Amino acid sequence: MPSIMSPLARSTALVALLSAPLAIAPLAVAHAQSTAPTHTTPNTATPAAANPEQKGENVEQRITQLHAELKITPDQESKWNPVAQAMRDNAANMEKLVAEKRQTGAPNMTAVDDLKTYQEFTQAHLDGIKNLTSAFSSLYDSMSDPQKKNADEVFAKFNRAASPNHSG
Repeated sequence: MPSIMSPLARSTALVALLSAPLAIAPLAVAHAQSTAPTHTTPNTATPAAANPEQKGENVEQRITQLHAELKITPDQESKWNPVAQAMRDNAANMEKLVAEKRQTGAPNMTAVDDLKTYQEFTQAHLDGIKNLTSAFSSLYDSMSDPQKKNADEVFAKFNRAASPNHSG
């Protein structure tokens, strides 16, 4: 079937591709990955978009993993909860945008329309990064020096892994 999702899949993939190297925090990239297709074949819908429950599980898995990697203490849970909620909200907002774009369809989408769709996804991603940065800043400020050092290492490790120019 000629895919209505083709421009949408391209736009979503492009947002994920272009934003991953720029993301400074695994929180931001977690958001990007939660909205990115697992493959970018133009004529296929993303599995996460096709199965919102799976997408929710992926976000929850990322939240759990980051919580463990950052070694969040019981005293920090009140600062962690807004971070986790921001991740959930961002994933839900992106999922809503994907659904809206699916509904409108794109059989006659022009190159300009495709760029506008890309702009919408990029703006949603930027808004999500702002939300995560705000929530994470408060958590980071509450961390002990050893925890901050650990967080810095977690982020640095993630950025090296996400960088297309990094070979190791």
